This record gives sequence, C-alpha cells and structure tokens, in this order.
Amino acid sequence: MKKTGFPDNVRIIDVGPRDGFQNVKTFIETEDKLSIIEGLVKAGIAGIEVTSFVNPKAIPQMKDAAVVAAAVREKYPDLEAIALVPNLRGADNASKAGIKNVAYVVSASEAHNKANVNRTVDESLANLRELVIAHPELSVRVDVATAFGCPYSGITPPENVLRILKEAEELEITEITLCDTIGIANPAQTADLIELVKEKFPKMNITLHLHNTRGMALANMTAAVERGITRFETSIGGLGGCPFAPGSEGNAATEDAVYMFEQMGIRTGIDLDKLVDVVGYIMEHVDAPVTGKMYKVKNSSCMNMAGNI
Repeated sequence: MKKTGFPDNVRIIDVGPRDGFQNVKTFIETEDKLSIIEGLVKAGIAGIEVTSFVNPKAIPQMKDAAVVAAAVREKYPDLEAIALVPNLRGADNASKAGIKNVAYVVSASEAHNKANVNRTVDESLANLRELVIAHPELSVRVDVATAFGCPYSGITPPENVLRILKEAEELEITEITLCDTIGIANPAQTADLIELVKEKFPKMNITLHLHNTRGMALANMTAAVERGITRFETSIGGLGGCPFAPGSEGNAATEDAVYMFEQMGIRTGIDLDKLVDVVGYIMEHVDAPVTGKMYKVKNSSCMNMAGNI
C-alpha cells in the first residue's frame, strides 16, 4: 500500500547509453547501443539520454553520437531523447542530428568544471547563454554536476548550486538536474538541498541524478520522493561514472529503482522483466561490470519471496 504523501507515479529517465557507456574503454558497437536503447523503449522507458556530443578525443566511446542520435530520432519520434552537450559546438551537432532535448552540464565546483570541460564556471555560464540564443529550437535543461560534493573540493556549498540556477532562471530555463556526481550525498543532505532549491526557485522542475558509489542512491531517492520529486535519472545495470571525477562509480540501477518504487506503490509504467532482459544483453555485449541487484534476484531462488517482481 502506498504511503500517504508519496506521489502516485514517477518518471524514470535512463542515462545508460550516455553516462553508463562513457567510462567503458572497449568501444561498444553502434548496433549494440541501438539494441540496448530499443530494449529500454520496449520496457516502457519514455525518456533516455541517448548519447553525448563531446570531443571524441576526450571520450572515444561517443564518436558515433550523430549516428546514434539520428537513428533514435527516426525510429522513436515520441521518445524523450536527450543528448548531453558540454558547449555550443555540441549543441550545434546535436541539433543537426535531430535532437530536440539537450542537457547542458555545469559543475557547482570550479575544480571539477575545469577538469570536466576545461572552463571556469563563469565561462560555462556565458557559453550557456550563447547556446540558448543560438538554438531557440532546443529544449535546454541544466545539469548541475557535483551539486552535493566534489572529488577535488569536498562538500559543495549550496550557494554554488543556487548561483547556477539563478543564471538558468534568467535564461528562462525551468528544467534542472541536481547531480550527485561522486555518490557522496546522504538522505538528509539530499532533502535539505531539494527544500532549498524549491524555496528559492519554485518554478524549477527538479530531476535527481544519483550515483551509488557509497550505496546511498536508493535511500536518497526515497528522501527526494518524500519531498515531491518525481523525475529521476538512473542507468540500466547501474553502469556509469564520470571520467573526470576520480572515485565516481555507477549510477542507481534503473531496474533496482523501478522495483523499489513499484513495491512502494508508486507507479513507473515500466516492465521490470523486460528491463532485466536488457541487463542480460548488456552483460553479453558490454565490457563493464553490472552493479544492479535485480538481475541476480530474478535468476535466484528467492525471486518470488517478496511477491512478483
């Protein structure tokens, strides 16, 4: 039975094809990437971060970004297909590939922003303004990286996050993502930052992106959903990590998050069995460890102990 105060449903955005793949050293064949995206769509995932338009010299895994994006847009016109872009050039390329939704990343930490995109935060914000002016056809959201903590600078002061959101507000951007890039947040910190952002920017639509480095992602999701957050970014199989954030490990696994929410009586609209099948495909075709739990549960003798999964 759903607890009073929880929302009736949540929206899960799978970032596996971008965040989940970017740290994988062995190139994942484009056909395999598209097969994984197809599996996610068939499972009922309505929003997917399909790729990132970054310099392939920095992240070779994304050298086929234009091919992946164009194929996804053609085959799944109703999918919320999102591409991460670090700069105006990335937005140019995303638009050319038919992408309509882009995530522009700015770190709340100067040190991480410099390591991630080789710019100061001020330079990134100036580039964001140029991007918005140059591409009025794009729906732009701002991903605030290291919103909770930085591998170089420690715990992130909340005012660093608010500064970026103020700039986004001035550009009439209402979609923002708070990212726990290194998986350092705890439920109390998560709740406090959400409450602060909601107080200061009541018109902002907040998405939460949580890494599971310290095993806290699902606990932080629970704290967030208790405070009305209904959009979460997760990664199939728990894949992921930031190449420029030492110690950053995988994201909250999509299949684990779906199981948790459904057991709490919060609908996701996602078929868990089909998701687990995608995890099996990843285990066969992607050279990266799967950290989610539900694949093991489904294939163990205890799978029905808590009812149908």
